[in-house]
Amino acid sequence: MEGLYFNSSSQNQSYDYSNTTSNYFEPNVIYVVIYIIVAVGLPLTLVAIYALYSMVRRDQVAPIYVINLLITDILQFCYMIVEVVPNVYGTISIYEIFYCIYLSALLASVYFMVCISLERYLVIAHPLWYRFRRTIKTSVVVCVLVWVLTPLFLFISWFYGEHPDSLAVVLLLPFPLLIFSLVGTLKALSASISVPSDEKRRIVGILVLVLLIYSLLFLPYIILILKVKYHPPLNRLSLIFIRFSPLADLFLYVFMRKGFIDKLLASVCCCRMDSNDISRPSV
Repeated sequence: MEGLYFNSSSQNQSYDYSNTTSNYFEPNVIYVVIYIIVAVGLPLTLVAIYALYSMVRRDQVAPIYVINLLITDILQFCYMIVEVVPNVYGTISIYEIFYCIYLSALLASVYFMVCISLERYLVIAHPLWYRFRRTIKTSVVVCVLVWVLTPLFLFISWFYGEHPDSLAVVLLLPFPLLIFSLVGTLKALSASISVPSDEKRRIVGILVLVLLIYSLLFLPYIILILKVKYHPPLNRLSLIFIRFSPLADLFLYVFMRKGFIDKLLASVCCCRMDSNDISRPSV
């Protein structure tokens, strides 16, 4: 299973992170980068999960998808730790297990970002429908489906052979959904009178952030899988970018919290909403 989606038979070149970076980076530099990412990201992610869980206990549905996204980040951190453990590559079975978990978590994280975007879109575009249909049970069912289907996809791909393009296609499917959520939300903003202005700004901020994370960190990784010509610098950068995605996901927690972020978004011209929205009576 190792290198399942990073081996090219035509070029006979392995694109696993360890192999690529060992050829073009000093190992010590790579280890320092991973140490920093894990040392900073792991404790902050655990704190964010705990804080968001307290919001769910107050019967708020929105943080559930963010919590699951952060759990996928925890699994990615675990794989990074395995990467830098001495002699771990000599224990192939252990590495393969963590590598499969990493791929599943990576794929699941993308689809949890889709869940976050679509859920935020519904708040603006269909607020009444969302208000009466949203339940914690429904969100939990969706999360379970994502957790079950992502490893199932990897197992099927492994069973029928190594097909890097299949992973790229599955990773690309969320792209139009993320764009649709953002564009649809922007179009529906003026018609929504039941959502306060500060909530609108946070929702738009979340959608923009999710799209930026996907575009800047995941798209280069997808291009790596679909590449026609082997290009060491681009391969190196794309594999490093994807390691920073768990850190970027922490900003979603910031947008879920009221307070400083509201003042920050209010000061950005492109995020200004009609100040009269809050004073309008709800329908």
